[in-house]
Amino acid sequence: MGITRTGRMKRRETGGRRAQFRKKRKFENGRPAAMTKIGEKRVATVRCRGGNLKFRALRLESGNFSWGTEVCTRKVRVLDVSYNASNNELVRTKTLVKGAIVVVDAHPFKEWYESHYGVKVGLKKGQTAAAEEEVKKSDHVQRKLAARQKHRTLEPALDHQFASGRLYAKITSRPGQSGRCDGYILEGPELAFYQKMMGKK
Repeated sequence: MGITRTGRMKRRETGGRRAQFRKKRKFENGRPAAMTKIGEKRVATVRCRGGNLKFRALRLESGNFSWGTEVCTRKVRVLDVSYNASNNELVRTKTLVKGAIVVVDAHPFKEWYESHYGVKVGLKKGQTAAAEEEVKKSDHVQRKLAARQKHRTLEPALDHQFASGRLYAKITSRPGQSGRCDGYILEGPELAFYQKMMGKK
């Protein structure tokens, strides 16, 4: 039958043996972990109890990531795994699991931000915005951009990441169950916390 998820074969907490009153059951079976890696998309389907399907991602290279404060979601490439609270081995082997901190490509978010607010972000120290050809904008568009800029705030930590072209994000989907690698961009105290944890390593 293989691996089961029951603890019936284990001893009691007090150390006594449990009576074996039945054999293994199909509904108790367990399967090997997906151990999803970064690479060209490869997803296997697994038939489960009740005829339901699970999508076992073996390799993934991109996913939908959401930028919470700006309410912006983009499909971006996953570049690397940088931290995992549960196991450093999953960082070394670059395994994608729920809760892992990954590095994603910042360009789709940067492009959206610059077009939405009409400002350049991610400029390095001493660098000024390149004098590009001024695209003529109507008064309406100029007023709209000015109104958006009134309430615009961008965290220095995020601006610094935009300069490097990479953003830290957290995976919230379960790649081995749903076959997807989705999550959100880290910002605020959460970003500071994970940066501190990564600095400790």
